[in-house]
Amino acid sequence: MFSYSFEKLGAWQQARVLVTKIYQVTKSYPPEEKYGIVNQMRRAAISVCSNLAEGSSRKTVKDQALFYNISFSSLMELLNQLIISVDLGWLQKDSFLEVRTEIERIAYKINALRNSRIA
Repeated sequence: MFSYSFEKLGAWQQARVLVTKIYQVTKSYPPEEKYGIVNQMRRAAISVCSNLAEGSSRKTVKDQALFYNISFSSLMELLNQLIISVDLGWLQKDSFLEVRTEIERIAYKINALRNSRIA
């Protein structure tokens, strides 16, 4: 089977795992948040992966960098929502720290991708 370039990106591979973690973590959120923060968090996590994939398909390095930047921004949005979730008591600190570690790893890889397109 053919593999597309984004499937080979370490950042995309890790972001894909992060999506699964976010879906698992948000299962225990209050039902009234299903269309609130849960939806936002899931969409942000998926956006990280999707923008990495879309960026890798762009022809110019400027376009690639733009989509990698959007991916990074979605990752920061997700981190913010996780912090708020801890503040509201919906997410335990140990679960937060586990997911935050993953976010930091992905952020490092996305930054490397962005910087490689800018330089």
